[in-house]
Amino acid sequence: MQTKSSDHDNDQENAAHREESIADGPLRDKDLQSAAFLAKSLSDVNRLRILLFISIGRKSVSEIVEALNLSQPLVSHHLKELKRSLMVRVKREGPFVFYELADARILNVMQILSDVATDLLSERKSF
Repeated sequence: MQTKSSDHDNDQENAAHREESIADGPLRDKDLQSAAFLAKSLSDVNRLRILLFISIGRKSVSEIVEALNLSQPLVSHHLKELKRSLMVRVKREGPFVFYELADARILNVMQILSDVATDLLSERKSF
């Protein structure tokens, strides 16, 4: 039987080990800051809708406006934020500007977030 003192010592050792594992692991502060920056860009449902829509192929602002029934200024604002976060690529062809998904893994992230949200919030009745 361990004493309270040795239990406390073990807890401290375990906590120190977890901290070392986290510090040595794949997610460092810089990585977490980058992840938070991208997560912030994904925190708007209209941005998610835009990303999903352009994932099927490059689209112009007017195509996005029409398909998603959003105002042109709102779409332009969201595209600016998505471009700033490097989630979309901009292609200019003459007078036309097209937007496309920069990395298909963004869809995987969106799917995982959706699955986790569904699981975690299944018991919750309101936000």
